[in-house]
Amino acid sequence: MDLFSALKISSSGMSVQRTRLNVVSSNLANINTTKTPEGGPYKRKSVVVQAVSLNKPGSFANAVDSAIRGVKVTQIKEDSSAPRMLYDPSHPDADENGYIAMPNVNMMEEMVDMLSASRAYEANAMAANTAKQMAQKAIEMGQR
Repeated sequence: MDLFSALKISSSGMSVQRTRLNVVSSNLANINTTKTPEGGPYKRKSVVVQAVSLNKPGSFANAVDSAIRGVKVTQIKEDSSAPRMLYDPSHPDADENGYIAMPNVNMMEEMVDMLSASRAYEANAMAANTAKQMAQKAIEMGQR
């Protein structure tokens, strides 16, 4: 594996983790949104990730080193679980029984997802930095 492959792998991972952080931020920002333009409460979103080959299809590099894989976001899907029902008859969005349909967002679950995405982003950034340092050392050794 060459320097550029290592950087491609790390950058694809960083891109996915950035998307995960954006989705978590959106979920947290809408934790109390009871009415959306589509109608009903906000629905929690999650990121679907897939491993992909970073080499061009049909290329010699792809045939030789097919193990070089990165990741990409294939979908941002809505959670289909039922909303939380909260009793508050004074709320403007309450139904005839006084219940409000609240988003199916769990603060603790989102915080764990945020921490996981943040740590994965840091790990990918550190791997890219290490690859860069190794290339720099190789260049320095070649100059001697």
